[in-house]
This record gives sequence, C-alpha cells and structure tokens, in this order.
Amino acid sequence: MAQGRIRKLIRIPPVSLTEFALIDRIRARSRGGDGIVLGIGDDAALLQPLAGHWLAVTADTLNSGVHFPPETLPADIGWKTLAVNLSDLAAMGAAPAWGTLALSLPHADAAWVDAFADGFFALADAHGWRLIGGDTTRGPLSLSVTAFGQVPHGRALRRDGAQVGDDIWVSGTLGDAAGALKLWQDNGLDVTRPAADADVEFLRQRLLRPTPRVELGLALQGIASAAVDISDGLLADLGHIAAGSAVGADVDATRVPLSGPLRAVLGMAGAQACALSGGDDYELCFTAAPGRREDLQRVSARLGLRLTCVGQTTAGSGVSTGRDDPGAGYQHFA
Repeated sequence: MAQGRIRKLIRIPPVSLTEFALIDRIRARSRGGDGIVLGIGDDAALLQPLAGHWLAVTADTLNSGVHFPPETLPADIGWKTLAVNLSDLAAMGAAPAWGTLALSLPHADAAWVDAFADGFFALADAHGWRLIGGDTTRGPLSLSVTAFGQVPHGRALRRDGAQVGDDIWVSGTLGDAAGALKLWQDNGLDVTRPAADADVEFLRQRLLRPTPRVELGLALQGIASAAVDISDGLLADLGHIAAGSAVGADVDATRVPLSGPLRAVLGMAGAQACALSGGDDYELCFTAAPGRREDLQRVSARLGLRLTCVGQTTAGSGVSTGRDDPGAGYQHFA
C-alpha cells in the first residue's frame, strides 16, 4: 500500500509486463518435483501420481473485496490464495503435490507480481507443493488455484463417515479471522501494516496468513471418521458433515476454543459469535470415536497443536448449540 501511495505522489507509473513476461516471472519462482513429467510451458502439464494413491483435487477462487480487503498487500494475497487450497487438501488427509494458478489482474505490475509470488511460493515451498501451469488474463483482481494432493487408497478423510456418538473436534482457536474482519469493517484495523496493539496484530495475522493444517490432516488418517475445513464458520461447515453422514451434531458453545486476543478485543459474546459463525479460520473440524481420544491427545502433543472436543454427533439431523440464534455462517449468494 505504501508503495502505491509513493507512485501516486511522484507520478511514476508501474512497470507493466506483457502476458508472457508475467508468466516467465512466475515460472522463474516455481520448482520441479517428484511426479512432474512436464511442467509449465506446454498446453498442459503431465503428472505421474504415486502408485497406490488417489488424487485429491480442489479449486478455490479469491476475489478482491469478497475474500480479502481490496488494499491487502500482494504478499499476503499470495499466501492466502494458496493457503485456502492447502486447507482443503488437509481436510481430505491428502499430502500437497501440485497445482495451477489462474490470475486476473487489472494491469501486470512487476512489483505487485513479485510480491505476490513471495507470499505464494513461501507457503508452496514449505509444503512441497509445486506450480505446474495456469493462466493469466486482464480483468478485476481475481486469483484461482486448482490444487492436487495424494492420499493412499482408502485413507482419505471424507464428510460422510461420522457415526452417531462420535466426538466432534476442532483444531486451534476459532473466530480470530472473523474478529479481524469485523475490526476492519468498523475502521478499526489497517490490514496493510502491523497493529500497535499485540492482540489486534494477532487477529490481523490470522486473517491475512491462515495456517493450513496439512500435518494434522495427514495424522488423522485412520483416526478421524469425517473431516471438513472451517472456511464458512464452524456451524455451517459442521453442518456439511452432519448432512453427509446423516447424523445430528450437538455443539457445546462454551467449549469452542477462543484465543485470548479475540476475547480481549471483542469480549466473550462477540468472540463466541465469531467462533461459531464467522468463517475464514481454515482450521479443521473432524469427528472420531470416543475410543480415539488418547490417540488424538498424542497427535496434539506431537504437532504442538491444540485439539478440542466441542460436542458429539447424535441421531437426527442438523447442528444444535442450545443458543437461540447461533448464525448460519457465510453464504456467497444469500
């Protein structure tokens, strides 16, 4: 943002790129990897999956002003663009492998593209995910990734495996990103710079740089009966498990894990509302038989990640919290 202000002040236009120069700039940041027979540069990539594995495939699109504030810095946009896709792979218990990136840009600014790539490839390299192709076009700022992961036959986590009487678990703390978004909407947060208040800065980071729980998803193979990532809010996404598994879900709202910063900034009632229905957490919600509690305690200790049992599945349908109006979660076309 500061860079854009400086350019406006001294009237230096951005360094524009041709489409092929833009592609070359991104290709220079990508790396080869196992299973890539042919990568960026042809009409399509060629891949060789591991023997005995299924391919898990997901796609997400992020639009300016819908999925992130328009002034968000390009490095943070790059990180989040990939993070939301890796989170989907994590919810399937799949190891990240490869994917494509489609960019719609108002103009091809070299500095913007380089900063975007900094965030994007920092996360890609951390998880061994390799870019194998994509597309570029001129238009409103929009970013779309199709991501491939690999999971051994029969080991994928799905939404339809929960059984009546299973525990319902969540990872990390919930509501932090929604809390940051609320602050931004109320003009109480500048997403382009670190906040002076440590609690507010914690929430800002949770909004801009979510952590896809890839290691947890892999560890849950053979333990969890069903799983989903929390992108639209705990109640909405848990509802997908309930519907897919033909069970009900009873959530104790007082057990939903809240961070200290979220409680400090929004108070208990505001924090609980964000945690139940806010979305953008990209934590995992999963079910497991009660006999798996010790296994999950060991997973939590090994990963250094908080896992909290927040309720149980029941006979019936829908999600209940005992609250009058817990909220429905985010819906794009509501």
